Amino acid sequence: MVESVRLILKTKGSQIWSLAPSATVYEAISRMSEKNVGALLVVSEGKLVGIISERDYARKVILQGKSSKEILVGEVMTSPVITVTPDHTVDECMRIMTSHHIRHLPVLEGEKLAGAISIGDLVKAVISTQAETIQHLGNYITGKYPL
Repeated sequence: MVESVRLILKTKGSQIWSLAPSATVYEAISRMSEKNVGALLVVSEGKLVGIISERDYARKVILQGKSSKEILVGEVMTSPVITVTPDHTVDECMRIMTSHHIRHLPVLEGEKLAGAISIGDLVKAVISTQAETIQHLGNYITGKYPL
């Protein structure tokens, strides 16, 4: 079975954690901590304009000696954003994340934000599919597999 992003979002939900580019980086880091996520989508006037991650914070704020309470998200966010659609497969998403060295992918359906997935979501999907395959093979070997 080839699992799609649509199925992952159906399982995990399509909750979107976002903030405006005018928010401070401190507010972004605080929200990431509160929601236990490693990145937030940056939305302006209902449109995805960027993404800010813990990596952006470390590299573009802390290592540059800037103050997270003074720097705005719009100044350090990653933009343009690499996105996927609900029809992308887990394998396609893993290739995209690997080739671009990213851990989060916003999901767009047309121009509408449908959710976001992380590398953790993809790993869970792969493990689940493998466990299901192992169970089917075990049932087949022991004769419990329906004929």
